[in-house]
Amino acid sequence: MADNAPLKRLLSPTQRNIVGAGLTVLAGVIVLGAIYGLFLLLRSFVNTFSDVLLPVALAAILATLLRPIVTFFETKLKLSRVKSIGLLFALVLLALAALASYAAPLIFKQSIELIDSAPKLAGNVVNFASEKAPWLKDWIAEKTGGEPIDVLIKNFVSEHSSSIKTAVEQTLKTLGTAGGILMSLFAKIAAYAVVPVYLFYLLDNQRDKWRDIDSQLSFIDKKWRDDIMFLIKQFVDILVSFFRGQILIGLILSVMFAVGFGLSGLKFAILLGIMVGLGNIVPYLGTILGVTVVLPLAFFQTGGGWPTVGFCLLTFAVVQVIQDYVLTPKIMGDKTGMGPMLIIFSIFFWGTALGGILGMIMAIPLTAFFLVFWRLAREKYLPKLMNSLKADEEAAEA
Repeated sequence: MADNAPLKRLLSPTQRNIVGAGLTVLAGVIVLGAIYGLFLLLRSFVNTFSDVLLPVALAAILATLLRPIVTFFETKLKLSRVKSIGLLFALVLLALAALASYAAPLIFKQSIELIDSAPKLAGNVVNFASEKAPWLKDWIAEKTGGEPIDVLIKNFVSEHSSSIKTAVEQTLKTLGTAGGILMSLFAKIAAYAVVPVYLFYLLDNQRDKWRDIDSQLSFIDKKWRDDIMFLIKQFVDILVSFFRGQILIGLILSVMFAVGFGLSGLKFAILLGIMVGLGNIVPYLGTILGVTVVLPLAFFQTGGGWPTVGFCLLTFAVVQVIQDYVLTPKIMGDKTGMGPMLIIFSIFFWGTALGGILGMIMAIPLTAFFLVFWRLAREKYLPKLMNSLKADEEAAEA
């Protein structure tokens, strides 16, 4: 208490509280500045090495999804790990070959048909709006000089497609020599060609990863090391649960939406079903975007109308009920601890912050890390900190 005596003589209790609060705010600003600096370094690192990091991230996600299949082959078929991985790769190649032979041409065909039908669909929209609001027809005729809207759209697409082609040609000319272009293209292909190699080694790793991590952290005091291991294990559990669960749900929903749209009479049912289903890997995002695209198409397509819209709405409702009450509870449960709103926000936030697809892929891992860290801090460290502050305040008053 003797050390604090001069301070007590110089400052009143209120002034000491103000000084303490100011120092606390200053420390908080310094910490936030350090965090922001680390974030800038992370963004620069990700943008610089995205071509190196993205294949590793894709391989890690695939390993998370496919590891149960390898384990099944080992336990049920009594195969070695290497043979199980080889069998898995063979089945994947067969599935990709079947997809390329049957599904891919159909999806490509529907994509082309959807693009070709865009002007006619736009014309149907304008005609419908003109019937409901005659003044709109006069306004459009005045602005277009009486030219049909579908013809204008075709001309617009044609003009801009030629502009895009010209821009691409000019870009290729300014990139440098053909050798430089080929080397750049080769580097891109090589970066993603190693994904199967990464995947093989990730699946083949039979070492106890937790013991390895613990041994690598042996220089840290055991009390802190236990907390770090807890954070890592919780973090991995969330990642595995999310990627394995949500991607499986997205694939199931793709089939359900494609079948439902097909039975509803919607054109491009397979293409739109896959897009909406896989979009639901981000909870509800695929359905929200799908409604804004599917329902107008169902109404304005040739032979469409309110009955088609009604059947498509019924498809959305049935699939959403199955997802919410059957698939999500059975497959996901509450293992991630992240609600749909947090998942959607984190994907858009990190996608914008880190830029592009890699930021979106890293969104869930990064959010999971902060979520787990907050849980540990809330349950273990914040109560100790608050008790310590309370003790210091009581001591100061005494």
